[in-house]
Amino acid sequence: MNQFITLPCDTNQTRGIAQYAIDMVQGRYPGPNDRVLNRTEQFHLDSIACGVSALAAGANAPTVLRREALEYCIPERRTDIPVRPAGNKDGQDYPSYGGVPMFGSTVRVAPEKAVLACSSAVREWDSNGTNFGYNPERGATAGEFGHNDFYPVAVAAAQLAGLDGRQTLVAMTVLDEIRGRLAEVFALKNHKIDHVVHGAIASAAVYGAVLGASIEQIESAIGLVVAHYIPFRAIRHGHQLSDSKGASAAISAEVAVLSMRRAMRDFVGPADILRNPQAIFCLFEPPAPGSGTTRLTRLASPFDLALAVEGDDFAVMGMHFKLGLYEHQSAGAIQGIIDLIARQPALLDNVDDLKDMQILIYEPAFSIIGDPAKRDPHTRQSADHSMLYIVATLLRKAYEARQAGWDGQDGWRRLMLSPADYAEDESALFHPLTRKLMQRIDFRHGGSEYDRRYPDGIPTTVELSHAKLGKLTSGLVMYPQGHARADARQLAALLDHKFRRLTGPAVEDADALVQQFTGLAKKRPEDIAELYDFQIRGVSP
Repeated sequence: MNQFITLPCDTNQTRGIAQYAIDMVQGRYPGPNDRVLNRTEQFHLDSIACGVSALAAGANAPTVLRREALEYCIPERRTDIPVRPAGNKDGQDYPSYGGVPMFGSTVRVAPEKAVLACSSAVREWDSNGTNFGYNPERGATAGEFGHNDFYPVAVAAAQLAGLDGRQTLVAMTVLDEIRGRLAEVFALKNHKIDHVVHGAIASAAVYGAVLGASIEQIESAIGLVVAHYIPFRAIRHGHQLSDSKGASAAISAEVAVLSMRRAMRDFVGPADILRNPQAIFCLFEPPAPGSGTTRLTRLASPFDLALAVEGDDFAVMGMHFKLGLYEHQSAGAIQGIIDLIARQPALLDNVDDLKDMQILIYEPAFSIIGDPAKRDPHTRQSADHSMLYIVATLLRKAYEARQAGWDGQDGWRRLMLSPADYAEDESALFHPLTRKLMQRIDFRHGGSEYDRRYPDGIPTTVELSHAKLGKLTSGLVMYPQGHARADARQLAALLDHKFRRLTGPAVEDADALVQQFTGLAKKRPEDIAELYDFQIRGVSP
């Protein structure tokens, strides 16, 4: 049975989020069922693969931020501020203030710095989970983006609080629930604000709830986040993208934890921030009488907020997996090409037979991955947001595989894009065939028929002209592999392939790493405390 609580727009929703987080981690509601917890574990495992791979590859941002975190070592736990964290059932007091480890380390550092380093690593490849903020069944279709970048917040809190694995999974699910439902009711991107703000609000609430913060303290922390730390989409704009794009969620997670720690030391932040007329929500979308509520009083936010408390209709169930390294909105084109190749493997027999290709897609995808600056990418961060580059690289790999005897089947597995496909040299980013193929691709906005189908799906059509096979079309692709509404029969196998492809070069034993991060619901508090205790090749612990 699915049940929700609703936080009306004319109430203090900040306190409502705080109460919800506390009630959920304390088990006052039945909470997510096993199906939901299993899905959360899948997303978490996927994020671990991405983070470990990025660190082993020496990616700049997570490497720099990991070094920064090591400057904030906390060798001993603080015991002078004992609390009884929410969700802990053994009757003992645990310290709220102490150090926690990072991926592949036993060194304890300040929690906000551990979260910064780990979340940066998770997001660096831009290859983990995604949400589109779309829930038509509940009339919540704002369509804000978001990613499953914030699990290190829940893990850090759980390690400090002594939670077991099931409690940790619940905390992760609650974090995704808050940020996912906010994405359904308020589109930050419409106001050029980065989507990570929703994750920061959820991070502050869950971190505080797990560690026993009061409603007032969580309200203060969320107020601090929204009043002091709002990132604009300038971090994602420019001719070539930088470390700021990939580290945005990490920096917001850092300030969320830092704000919560300050609030737990009785620093008082702005109250009732979601209804504050000078804060981002009401500033950009002031509520009008009769627009969505009949309960308007002196203050109101622009939305009612519904949060799941029982069953399997939690936000995480509507989130999507990326099956490789690519901007998720290119997944429809990838699926279209894979489908075409599976039906007509002969189209790969000679690269010169491909005359041209046209890709039709919706807004905002066209503006994001069709931006003129992305048509000649010079950095990985720009290339993985370039439709032309992503598709041309996929085609290059397909031609190479065909020459080696590939029959065109099992395309997602065979052509999965990896970090090596974005190397900033002639093996990838400046590969002559990739650049040649990019010139043959015509990427266009498909118009209103495509726009109205998003964000229900990823509406895309691929059409090509072939010297021998004539005109070929993928037809309209809506739910590519990895999408929450796609056929999921192959999903587990593809995620396992992705995990091993990413972690194979990074760890000695990928099987052991899988075991460390699966079956979380049965793990003891001491297992959660040692969750990140494994070695990453080339990375100092």
